[in-house]
Amino acid sequence: MTTPSSVTGAMQGPTGRKPQHLTPGRIGLYLFLVLAALFFLLPLYVMLVTSFKSMPEIRQGNIFAFPQMWTADAWVQAWSTACTGLECGGISVGFWNSVKILIPSMILSILISSLTGYALSFWRVKGANVLFAILLLGAFIPYQVFIYPLVLIYRDVGIYSTLPCIIITHTVFGLPVLTLLFRNYYSSLPMELFKAARIDGAGLWQIFFRLMIPMSIPILVVAAILQVTGIWNDFLFGVVFAGRENFPMTVQLNNIVNSTQGEKLYNVNMAATILTALVPLIVYFGSGRWFVRGITAGAVKG
Repeated sequence: MTTPSSVTGAMQGPTGRKPQHLTPGRIGLYLFLVLAALFFLLPLYVMLVTSFKSMPEIRQGNIFAFPQMWTADAWVQAWSTACTGLECGGISVGFWNSVKILIPSMILSILISSLTGYALSFWRVKGANVLFAILLLGAFIPYQVFIYPLVLIYRDVGIYSTLPCIIITHTVFGLPVLTLLFRNYYSSLPMELFKAARIDGAGLWQIFFRLMIPMSIPILVVAAILQVTGIWNDFLFGVVFAGRENFPMTVQLNNIVNSTQGEKLYNVNMAATILTALVPLIVYFGSGRWFVRGITAGAVKG
């Protein structure tokens, strides 16, 4: 005779909830994840609580304790009055310089690499694979190898230590990886769409702007995230090519931390560091789902 409980169990079948057991392997996995999270979050916690402390409280030496009296004075000072050598304009100067560098560099690099990836995927020409291999080779050569030749080239052209100089540098060095992303993404799209557009009489630019770009939103977001994080966090190119008047936020942060007049203001340094990292963090967490969608939609398919 069949009981109601057995009927219910039979109806649930393989879709029923499986019992969860805390096996030694699962406990070890959870322990590892907790330790890894603490390893990466502990420095951020110390930076945050230190930035809200006053200097007399910091001198007590308890870096893990919450502030006895919360104050945002260090944040205000880091943004507007912190000294970078002889100038005391805060890190806000570097913020706006980074914005002026980031926007045109990101737009140019994404536009050129998307067009290059589109041409390599659908407009096959003789030697395209060789050109693509040469382009990718530049992504594996250390940046330091190119610095001195580029300095000589920019000096002879007359744009060294200017805003166009650093914009061109970021644009060129962003092309190899972005071209790879766009080429692989477009290669994963059905060729029939391209052939249908060609039969309808569409040319290179019409297909690119009317067909490819509207279908490329996921990979465009991936490219934008990569460029924002790469350009915003750059220090090497900024200190070499930007010029003193155009130093980005990372260079300004280095100058604030290493400029000592009297005692070292650890709370101001911590606040300036968090402010510098805030933009890429917001961009990454705000568009993380688009990043995953772009990768899974064919960004790394060969």
